[in-house]
Amino acid sequence: MVKGIILLIGFIFIAMIVGKLVAKAKMPAILGWLLTGMIIGPYALGWLSNSMMHSTWFHIISSICEVTVGLFIGTELIWKDLKKSGKQIITICFTEAFGTFLIVTIAFGCIFAFLDIPIYLAFIFGAIALATAPAPSLSIINEYKAKGPVTRTLMPLAILDDVIALIVFFLVVGIVSNVLAGGGMPLYYAPLMIVLSIVVGIVTGFLASIVLKKEVGSKSTIILVLACLVMVTGIGMYINDYLLPEPMMNLMLVGVTFSTVFANLIPKERLEQIMKDVNIMVMLAMVILIINLGAPLDFHLITGAGIFTAVYIVARAIGKLGGAYIGAVISKAPVTVKKYLGLTLLPHSGVSLIFTGIAVSTLMQPAPEYAKIIQGTIAAAAVINEVIAVILAKQGFRLAGELDGDKMEQKHIDEMKIIVE
Repeated sequence: MVKGIILLIGFIFIAMIVGKLVAKAKMPAILGWLLTGMIIGPYALGWLSNSMMHSTWFHIISSICEVTVGLFIGTELIWKDLKKSGKQIITICFTEAFGTFLIVTIAFGCIFAFLDIPIYLAFIFGAIALATAPAPSLSIINEYKAKGPVTRTLMPLAILDDVIALIVFFLVVGIVSNVLAGGGMPLYYAPLMIVLSIVVGIVTGFLASIVLKKEVGSKSTIILVLACLVMVTGIGMYINDYLLPEPMMNLMLVGVTFSTVFANLIPKERLEQIMKDVNIMVMLAMVILIINLGAPLDFHLITGAGIFTAVYIVARAIGKLGGAYIGAVISKAPVTVKKYLGLTLLPHSGVSLIFTGIAVSTLMQPAPEYAKIIQGTIAAAAVINEVIAVILAKQGFRLAGELDGDKMEQKHIDEMKIIVE
């Protein structure tokens, strides 16, 4: 364990150096973190091995990181601010989520009908495609201090999107497993996980507000927040490992709910101090999560990617971009949200790989040949899509004019124009 922790510290250091180098090429640092994970992972150098990733201590650390990243989202969800744009966010979330599900399902349904492959497989692909990995876009927001309509819309949308994805995915897999095997995962499982996550977040968030509202120094604040995060993670992991039939409660949702509750119960000035003090903690959590996201990606699969992978990537992108645009038009969102929000929703692989594992285990006994189709397609798509999606996500924020660096650069250009004139 000690050796593993030392290795993890080394991996973080390497990722941050690679991130700095990538940033010099005007690319988001997260791309460097993702590539670091792929290079040190089991499919390349093997420094971050499967045994290490599956170890108890690594699972605990990555779980704490999930809750910590949830802190970054939740502290931005202030109720009085959300009331102004709540309907807009919900509208966009439903149109982009179900738009993606429909486009991917229809695309694969047409192909599978021609190839005489069961139509239920198309629904599984559609359900997997729904999910958005929030960490990549959130890392870009944190790195570039992005602010604006797209950023404000994405923050709550990222977690709400995964809530819908969990419900739809488990409903689809539950129905398929019941049809194929005459039993399987109960249909109430997905709503139960969502409710449990929210309840745990509300209770722990209320308790945390009592502890955190008092003004204390930076060191004491960090210790208190870390203690709260460990408590929340411990409760979440206990429920996952001992109370649920499958350990699939969304710890990031727990972290978001937990931090949203205490953020709305403590003074604004105190909340700003807390987030300033724990900013480095949030950044380290993001680095670890992205490394963990990249490590399982087998880059060798790029050469074996076929038509299914291409269809999946393109259909999902059309669903996210088109669905977000339609939802923004319906809800009368700002122009930048209509045009560029969809680009920030393209990152995908973390949740998709979890969903893929569950789908494969469900199909492996009754239909192993179809389980392999899902596994090969999503694995290859995860590698290709994630690299492209990170670049496009940054481009979305840049085109929307919400990156701090771009604003400073434009301000400098405007000042130079004034001087010249």
